[in-house]
Amino acid sequence: MKSVSIRSTSPGRKAPAPQQQPNGPAAQKFLILPLSPCDDLPSLIAKRAYELYSERGYRNGSALDDWLDAEREVLSQIPPP
Repeated sequence: MKSVSIRSTSPGRKAPAPQQQPNGPAAQKFLILPLSPCDDLPSLIAKRAYELYSERGYRNGSALDDWLDAEREVLSQIPPP
C-alpha cells in the first residue's frame, strides 16, 4: 500500500496557535452581581444554586437547600434603594 501525505495548498499559511487557559487567581469564576432588583433574579439564583450543587460533588437530595442558600446570597448583594 502506498502512503500519501497531505500538504496545504496555501503557501505560508500557519495553523493558529492553541489558546492557553489562564491559571491562578485570574481564572477564578465570579458571581455576576445584579445591578438592581429588576435584573433577572431567578436566572442568577439558578446559576448560583447549580454552583452550590457542583461544590457538593453533584450529590442529590439538597436542591431546596441549594436554592434557598443561593437566593439568600444573591438577594443580599442587591444594594438598598
